[in-house]
Amino acid sequence: MTKVQHVKIPVTELARSVAWYSRLLDLVPFREFVEQGALRGAALRSPEAGFAVALRERQFCASQPDLAGFDLVALHMANREALADLAAKCDRLGIEHGPIQDRGPNEAVVDVPDPDGTVLRFFWEREDEETSRFLGLSFGADGQPAFYDTPRLPVPDGP
Repeated sequence: MTKVQHVKIPVTELARSVAWYSRLLDLVPFREFVEQGALRGAALRSPEAGFAVALRERQFCASQPDLAGFDLVALHMANREALADLAAKCDRLGIEHGPIQDRGPNEAVVDVPDPDGTVLRFFWEREDEETSRFLGLSFGADGQPAFYDTPRLPVPDGP
């Protein structure tokens, strides 16, 4: 495996979602999917970042998934300032977004719900030897994380 090809997101209105994702992420059309004479899906890609987002009309998805409120994907940002730039872009475009959430000195996130409420998480993490080690986060009732350094899940032996 060399990379993730795309993330497929169920949407209720294909044209609205194509326009929204294109504006926010600077994506260009890559594929369209017509079934029984009707446009049911589209894929958009970022020529600069090398990732793609596929959108499919929810009513034609298996089980018709509704991901409102769920952060389906986290997109890596170059630095914390890029999160502020993203929030400013959302403001200019009239796109709803959450605040920059600092999670300690080495990471921060901004959540942006799409037109169906599925959340795109934009994530910055300082990358160095310290931040490449395991880190568990336990969120309390106040939403603030407490950190731990030993996995709670069993870890399988080597590949």
